[in-house]
Amino acid sequence: MKEPLIQPDRGQDAIAIHLINKDGFEEFARKLSGPQRAALAAQKFTGAGYQVAIVPEGDGWFAVGGVKDPTNLSSWCMAKLAEQLPAGTYRRADGEPGPALHGWQTAQYRFTRYREDKDAPGPRVLLTGEAARIEPALAEAAAVTLVRDLVNTPAEDMGPEALEAEAEKLAKFHGAALAVTKGEALEREYPMVHAVGRAAARSHAPRLLHLTWGDESAPVVAIVGKGVCFDSGGLDIKPAAGMLLMKKDMGGAAHALALADLIMGSGLKVRLHCLVPAVENAIAGNSFRPGDVLKSRQGLTVEIGNTDAEGRLILADALTRASEEKPELVIDFATLTGAARVAVGPDLPALFARRDETAEALLRAGKINDDPCWRLPLHEPYGEWLKSDIADTNNAHANAFAGASVAALFLDKFVGKGIDWAHFDTFAWRPAGKPGRPKGGDALGLRAAWHVLRERFG
Repeated sequence: MKEPLIQPDRGQDAIAIHLINKDGFEEFARKLSGPQRAALAAQKFTGAGYQVAIVPEGDGWFAVGGVKDPTNLSSWCMAKLAEQLPAGTYRRADGEPGPALHGWQTAQYRFTRYREDKDAPGPRVLLTGEAARIEPALAEAAAVTLVRDLVNTPAEDMGPEALEAEAEKLAKFHGAALAVTKGEALEREYPMVHAVGRAAARSHAPRLLHLTWGDESAPVVAIVGKGVCFDSGGLDIKPAAGMLLMKKDMGGAAHALALADLIMGSGLKVRLHCLVPAVENAIAGNSFRPGDVLKSRQGLTVEIGNTDAEGRLILADALTRASEEKPELVIDFATLTGAARVAVGPDLPALFARRDETAEALLRAGKINDDPCWRLPLHEPYGEWLKSDIADTNNAHANAFAGASVAALFLDKFVGKGIDWAHFDTFAWRPAGKPGRPKGGDALGLRAAWHVLRERFG
């Protein structure tokens, strides 16, 4: 078992880290010896953000990191140090790392399933005197790691069966129950999940994963995640460039499982229902077609305007099942629309919520915990664009307007009336690396949701 990257400070030997910004650099440098100032100058250290320098001191050395404000640290301000410093044990001089404990861990993430990272240094351990922060920081970083690992794994090794195995692993670890619906039962109980996934190879057959945990008398919280393990677009096939990242189309499922892990691991006083419809949107003779009409679990009929708008179909059946438990809160995560990325880019999950107070709580938690999201509207008049001539609704609209909002309005039809519901249209991917946030799969919206749940039900 790997040693924790965050450990309690009991006075053990450790290399000091000084955090300096541009405004405080001159004062800091005046206290140093000539050779030490020369070392900083040689490394072009000025106190700018994410700069790292090593300064000799006697027979050893200390580290210096540039930050925006040493009195108000973020999750990421020590991440560059964790990426660049040699293996060893460190402590912050003149203060505690506080929220930077998170980025210190996530900066050391490596995806090594298929290739050993021979050049990676050993672990960089950070000490803290704030013992109460350690377990929550470890848990949040582990949840982010789970999302990254699942999303980074190619579809051949992370199909519906593999997602089921991940859910089973969590259920066994936390003493939860996992029910898996597939085959004829899936077609009967979750007809749209079955229709979307039925063209996949038998080894990637569709299924509905339903994990339950907690006291049955506790408030019910439902977490739903889109588990499209690969999306070809179906018969409305994507171009080659559009398929390159489609291993990440199960990013919503990864978020849901990671959030469930946090809820169960913390012993949150809730009755948890975590639902993941897991499918591959493949192409075969039995693919569902444009123009088909599908019957949903809820009973609404859905005309298929586009087979590449499949995520909302499987989520609809899962949200219907979640609503049957009369939850106090439903949160779903989905890599749902390109329109959300056009609107807010890759860093910000688009957030939709029925209740203003829930949206405000999520936005606030995201800002405080360096996991920002951005609210987009559930503008009811746009729902008119989903009208069908032959069914209760269409799954896609014909114009190019407000795609993320229209998709959310489609989902809204399948969430029980009056239920507090929030929907994250997340990218689950970083196209370019940043300190603590390497290129590849990533958790976006996870920590915001977790801190709201902890505050509301903790």
